[in-house]
Amino acid sequence: MPTRELRIRPLTGLPELREGDELGRLIAEAASPGADEVVVISQKAVSKVEGRVRLLAEVEPGSRAVALAEDLDKDPALIELVFAESVRVVRAERGVLITETVEGWVCANAGIDSSNLAEGEVSLLPLDGDASARRIRGEIEAASGSAPAVVIADSFGRAWRVGQADIAIGCAGIEPLADWRGRSDRQGGELSATVIAIADELASAADLVRDKDSGVPGAVISGLRDLVVADDGPGSGPRRRAAEDDLFR
Repeated sequence: MPTRELRIRPLTGLPELREGDELGRLIAEAASPGADEVVVISQKAVSKVEGRVRLLAEVEPGSRAVALAEDLDKDPALIELVFAESVRVVRAERGVLITETVEGWVCANAGIDSSNLAEGEVSLLPLDGDASARRIRGEIEAASGSAPAVVIADSFGRAWRVGQADIAIGCAGIEPLADWRGRSDRQGGELSATVIAIADELASAADLVRDKDSGVPGAVISGLRDLVVADDGPGSGPRRRAAEDDLFR
């Protein structure tokens, strides 16, 4: 992979997003991203336009959710939504609920989040982050003639580390991984385990130019011409470690 210099500009000028908005067109009008750039957009923005926002007051929790909510000191309605968005509970203790989502992400509360929403509202993760990225990319191209890569980012906590970092939960127009296995390092030694999480690194880099209270839903990254591809690519799926290769499952 060559050395490169990046420019990251915040994605400003978008209106308050609502269900049904054509997010790609709005991004094209606000930022005019080029075909050799990468648009990183927050999960929250995508969930809003896809109607993935719920009112907790409208959720009726079942007995299992009520029991677990009492143990964890959480809202039973939130727990019910977590169950609906998950295929299994990974860990539930000390006020923390980690689950595996229907799409395969292992994260707190199935990725359900209440930040920057009206009182009592929560956002759910997109049903299919890769499909969302492909749609947004297509909308940008239809509006501007350019098809930049698109990465959908969300903040995840990390095992063994304090704090959160943004990762990619969907992508289009970029290979999510750079596999260096079988290639040589600078000294000529063969690399046997190096697989670089390109899409995750872009998600985290974009987060550096927007504070959580800024109202800025993403960023545009320049300088990655060699990474943007014409087709949509494999999406974020290859980043999920298979259960048989996971030492912790």
